[in-house]
Amino acid sequence: MEVNELIRDKELRIVDVDGSQLGVMTSRDALKLAEDKGLDLVKIAPQATPPVCKIMDYSKYRFELQKKEKEARKNQKVVDIKEVRLSLNIDMNDFNTKIAQAQKFLSKGDKVKVSIRFRGREMAHTELGLDVQKRFAAALPDAVVEKQPKLEGRSMQMFLAPQK
Repeated sequence: MEVNELIRDKELRIVDVDGSQLGVMTSRDALKLAEDKGLDLVKIAPQATPPVCKIMDYSKYRFELQKKEKEARKNQKVVDIKEVRLSLNIDMNDFNTKIAQAQKFLSKGDKVKVSIRFRGREMAHTELGLDVQKRFAAALPDAVVEKQPKLEGRSMQMFLAPQK
């Protein structure tokens, strides 16, 4: 953003502190007017013809912008992706433990990546892995399948998200 002496345009449309139009004048006159008021001349619309400049306290304006950005960052929620690894021949108790773990992740608002790694001859039975993942998704009623189970190399992944 161009401020004070950095503004090189010959003619500028000037807006006063209170928002009233002061009209079109040279950059030298506008800068002198701003300095007389003890404020800065800031270019706010460089694409306009002639460019629009406003007389304001630039440091206060920058502070307000930083405050708004900080507030926006504070209000946004960062969603983590937690992983739950299953095996092709998982026992019922282990399966229930993994369900409870995924339930805890989903209740905190995180997404869950469910993965199965196929080893050796298990690659010939990828449909069993698909069944395990579908059973896992069905056991979590408050989860939405965001990405269906997909085989990528030797592993199959599925993404679950908390229901809104």
